[in-house]
Amino acid sequence: MKINQLSTASLTVVLVAFGYFVDIYDLLLFTIIKEKSLRDLGLSPDKLLNEGQFLLQLQMLGTLLGGIFWGIMGDKRGRLWVLFVSIILYSFATFANGFVSQIWQYQLLRFVAGVGLAGELGAGVALICEIMPKKQRGYGTLMVATVGFWGALAAYVASQYYGWRTSYFIGGGLGLGLVVLRVAVMESPMFQRTAQENQAKMGDFMVLFTQRTHFIKYVKCILIGAPTWFVIGILVNLAPQFAQQFGVVNAPQEAGLAVVFCYGGMSIGNFLCGYLSQILRSRRKALIIFHVFLTAATGFYLNSEGVSLSGFYFKIFLMGIGLGFWIVFVTVSAEQFGTNIRATVTITATNFVRAALWIYTWAAFSLGPNLLQNSLYIAFLSMLLAIASAYLLPETYHKNLDYVD
Repeated sequence: MKINQLSTASLTVVLVAFGYFVDIYDLLLFTIIKEKSLRDLGLSPDKLLNEGQFLLQLQMLGTLLGGIFWGIMGDKRGRLWVLFVSIILYSFATFANGFVSQIWQYQLLRFVAGVGLAGELGAGVALICEIMPKKQRGYGTLMVATVGFWGALAAYVASQYYGWRTSYFIGGGLGLGLVVLRVAVMESPMFQRTAQENQAKMGDFMVLFTQRTHFIKYVKCILIGAPTWFVIGILVNLAPQFAQQFGVVNAPQEAGLAVVFCYGGMSIGNFLCGYLSQILRSRRKALIIFHVFLTAATGFYLNSEGVSLSGFYFKIFLMGIGLGFWIVFVTVSAEQFGTNIRATVTITATNFVRAALWIYTWAAFSLGPNLLQNSLYIAFLSMLLAIASAYLLPETYHKNLDYVD
């Protein structure tokens, strides 16, 4: 790699990493401040849980629909186009969240923010995978995840010092400031060349469903990431409810600190899993190791009767480390398919995983009256499918990505 190409790639990695920082800041800020913001908007205590979960589901519905749109546009218009337009959309939506005075306004803006948030990570990872040498691209995506997940800590600190409205203003301002910096980022030459030669094949979302081999591989990618938002959206987001059920002394009333512990663990886990995939020269082995660890950590968490508050948060931290497979999952999704549908796959797969929170929420509260028992069933099934999918998916560490499906 030439010096100027190396510096361009390094700058791209840094700016994508900070974009993911802002992405995580916004994505988790609502989870951290939802109770306080809803109380300030006049909701009674008995409505906080249901309305909070509904708003989170609206946000994830936005990521689902946005994921399809940004994915297709990422292959038709370019990875860089998505990185610019999506961050502008969610930055304005995040900023506007600070002005809401009615619940319907909050619902609308969380949905719009979800649409905008859907494009950031997948487009960034697709871009990094295409501009870096195949033996180094894992280090590039590793850096993105390690920096990005500190956005959760930043969101928590902002909420503690500045209040929920100002916290939204900060997130919107950070995103708009990043737009200016991204002027220095260049589009993927691999994408540009492929788009010129194969315009008709670019962003063909339906090919993932009409070709059997593509469909099976695509479903495996989604299943690998599927446990992520069960852990974050149910086990961590509902940490106060689980703490009360476990009999934790001085159980937390809000999920903010649980989110910080989880994402602190994820920051460490993403570094370790990404580095392990480079050392082992195998994405598949790293994924399986971390899924097994997450399964054990989740079982440890769901058997916490009488645990202390510090022990409760420690178990959440361990689950966060187990979730460190996230960036390798996104990288593998990018590496599985050709340049003509790479952004489509990478962006939609990550957001189908996020949107699975709808299924998890329904299952957690509908399979039976016991939230803890329902969670054990969901954990077992989702993690079994994830481990099997990782084992069956083709290895991509050495794969040349300059081809068309």
